[in-house]
Amino acid sequence: MLSRHFLRSKVLQAIYAGRYEEKNTAEVAKLFEYHIQKLNELGVLQVALLPRFVEVAGEVIEGGKKKFRPTEEDRNPSLRMLDNQFIRRMADNFELKKAMESWCGCWETHEDLIREAFLEFRKTKEYREYVNEGDKETGDKETSRFEEDKAFAILLFRYLMNRESLRVVVGERSLLWEDDFDQIAQYNFMMMKTLEEATFDEAAVWPVMYDKREEKDEADMDFARDLLKNTMDTREESEELVKSHLQGWEFERVSRMDVLLINMAVAELTGCPTIPEKVTVDEYIELSKEFSSERSRLFINGILDKLIAELRSKGRINKIVNR
Repeated sequence: MLSRHFLRSKVLQAIYAGRYEEKNTAEVAKLFEYHIQKLNELGVLQVALLPRFVEVAGEVIEGGKKKFRPTEEDRNPSLRMLDNQFIRRMADNFELKKAMESWCGCWETHEDLIREAFLEFRKTKEYREYVNEGDKETGDKETSRFEEDKAFAILLFRYLMNRESLRVVVGERSLLWEDDFDQIAQYNFMMMKTLEEATFDEAAVWPVMYDKREEKDEADMDFARDLLKNTMDTREESEELVKSHLQGWEFERVSRMDVLLINMAVAELTGCPTIPEKVTVDEYIELSKEFSSERSRLFINGILDKLIAELRSKGRINKIVNR
């Protein structure tokens, strides 16, 4: 499920961290694999909030009936959210349940934050419309109940992912997640939209960020592993190439991140025959916008233009053209 652009960024981060700690190729590769595994944990931790949120909401609703002076809503609350078909299927899914038991115990210790989130969410227009519409449902509406419940669950997921107090809880679990939180939430958002009523049940395979069982996921990870190894193995040669094309600059003054981005681009240009040159150049310019300075993209683009011309002339770039 992880895009190659995202995997490139994880390779970049692993090598950058490894260089400062003077790690060898095998150690950097191990660090990269650990980062990817942590993304699976983050993904499950995020979606686990939905069933836990509904569970806490049920406790709040039940407690409302016991107030000294309950309102009419307290006495006769809408139970539609508590019976949300989509979230119920999430809670009953064997794979997700097992993953939540392994990784998501932290939500059990933060009931106060979840309770606070529900009390505020209950005031929103979206919540009122959802529960009120449920009270009006008639025969024909039942046929679309799952899709309505899924749309609401996705809306609720977005609300929870944007709630700072809950983001802090997740961030405290791992320093690696601060930069990845929104990206993984977006992957989860897109993934949940693909789940269908006919196939999403307790026995369904739960999609994770990186699934070894998926051919595409494994192919993309093999690409990332090869990119990491080739970058580490050829970094001294690549740095010499960069030095030879610097004009009016001392190599020591060039940002280490910019050098690493160029090293990775060279490794990809020479080691990935199926990826067009333009795709590679565009990818590392985009990464420079994310991880380096504002002027880096111009510097990296200029150096790569020169390096590509030299590498072509030496027969180092050989691309397979799909016909």
